[in-house]
Amino acid sequence: MKTTGKVTGIVSNLVTVLADGPVSQNEICYITTGGTKLMAEVIKVNGKTAAVQVFESTRGLKNGDLVEFEDRMLEATLGPGLLSNSYDGLQNDLTTMTGTFLKRGEYTKPLDEKKKWAFTPIAAAGDKVIAADWLGEVKEGWLPHKIMVPFSFKGTYTVKSVAEPGEYTILDTIAVLIDEDNEEVNVTMCQKWPVKVAIKGYKEKPRPNRIMETGVRTLDTLNPIAEGGTGFIPGPFGCGKTVLQHAIAKQGDAEVIVMAACGERANEVVEIFTEFPELIDPHTGRHLMERTTIICNTSNMPVAAREASVYTAMTICEYYRAMGLKVLLLADSTSRWAQALREMSNRMEELPGADAFPVDLSAIISNFYSRAGMVILNNGKTGSVTFIGTVSPAGGNLKEPVTESTKKAARCFYALEQNRADQKRYPAVNPIDSYSKYLEYPEIQEYLDRTIAPGWVKKVEETKFIIRRGKEASEQINILGDDGVPMSYHENFWKSELIDFIILQQDAFDEIDALCPLERQKYMLELVLDICHKEFNFEDFEACRRFFKELINDLRQMNYSEFKGERFNEYQNQINNLLSNGK
Repeated sequence: MKTTGKVTGIVSNLVTVLADGPVSQNEICYITTGGTKLMAEVIKVNGKTAAVQVFESTRGLKNGDLVEFEDRMLEATLGPGLLSNSYDGLQNDLTTMTGTFLKRGEYTKPLDEKKKWAFTPIAAAGDKVIAADWLGEVKEGWLPHKIMVPFSFKGTYTVKSVAEPGEYTILDTIAVLIDEDNEEVNVTMCQKWPVKVAIKGYKEKPRPNRIMETGVRTLDTLNPIAEGGTGFIPGPFGCGKTVLQHAIAKQGDAEVIVMAACGERANEVVEIFTEFPELIDPHTGRHLMERTTIICNTSNMPVAAREASVYTAMTICEYYRAMGLKVLLLADSTSRWAQALREMSNRMEELPGADAFPVDLSAIISNFYSRAGMVILNNGKTGSVTFIGTVSPAGGNLKEPVTESTKKAARCFYALEQNRADQKRYPAVNPIDSYSKYLEYPEIQEYLDRTIAPGWVKKVEETKFIIRRGKEASEQINILGDDGVPMSYHENFWKSELIDFIILQQDAFDEIDALCPLERQKYMLELVLDICHKEFNFEDFEACRRFFKELINDLRQMNYSEFKGERFNEYQNQINNLLSNGK
């Protein structure tokens, strides 16, 4: 029998309930008010009193309203049909709602229960299976969608029967299993899993051993992210965090993309909904939306819904990872998720940490980031979830608690700089402050040296050294003037500018330069480093400036030319002539 209760207190979307039976942490309940049922989640239990956060507006709620506890956590429905779809944090299908906005108390089904899918069996009668083993397959767009033994199953099962090849709905039985107690269990194409519990459908979780190519030079060349790795992009508003994420989503070497818009402004959410369906996947030539799922919660929605969105998105990613696919999760912005945690913590009158964020903020963020990673499945195949979140620190302060807490959890740090954005140097990633800890991994170093070029990591370190030396020279020139420093300072500055304009800056709207494969990145970096190794004997700083500006112009045109095409070769000849002249 389900536990019930009565509302005894209301503070915004935090509601106090007096329960008449046992209640669990994170249990879902429904509050009935005026004929409408509002979904809520238990976040604290104290004796017979439970504090619950309501996922919707609590306007009109009053003391004495009935509360029914469901004896389950907030769950995501997993099955064919997730891709090409848009959901809110509770996995309501935003394409099937009755109006422009979801009405209070309106909950839609996340998957189409009437659509039929062409099923092909993989397992056979008599096979021994465990949770997450593959039973069959359907085509979701052009991707193979595996139908698995539900993740909640424990122990070993024997396959009694598997459905014949044919078309079935997600509610049809496609397999019958026999458990260790010799009881039959029916399996359908869909299953449910609590979003705040990591899916453990794998055998091993090794360290990442290869990078995920994004096509963005400043990331792939200087600070690569590993496949199954974690990174974050902090920066002030207007520095290009969202644009950089969209470029990674479009060009990243991933088979499934999940976009989590957590507390985004409504105009940014509208841009995602209108632009993503129009984007063409450069890898396949198909629409990018065919392999994308969007989880969206705007900033005017209750804080509980904002918090739920990132967990729902991660659960969907883990589901596709269990199919042996490469998944990329992009969350924008985790700062608003942290702000939602802060609001709930304050309403519960808990002891505040730095800037009034919860004391355990760092642990919450670390626990979430740890759910990403590359895994080895039960059948020996691999799958991965690569996670990149954005952080929007107030005033661009990278020392605030959310940024500092995320730094401890993420292995890649892509710091966007207001000064670079003001100079229109996009992507505005600061090459000195940013870093990738994956470059320290022996597995990654070996992979880069093997797949790109021998000694590649040393070339990356040399590139960063030239940039750092150029910045120091720039500061000296600004303080002492052009004539107050040796000519070598001007050379160092312009060599760092050469790397900045040719390697770090990239035109996201140019058909050729928007996507830069590793082969092209290798060629361009080695060419630029060869130039930086040369010693020039300029008569004055004006001659140095003219030479490097002409050189930068030709090299930028090469970036906009088809790799090894006629125009590319033409600019190569111009550069060789310029270098042979010496000045």
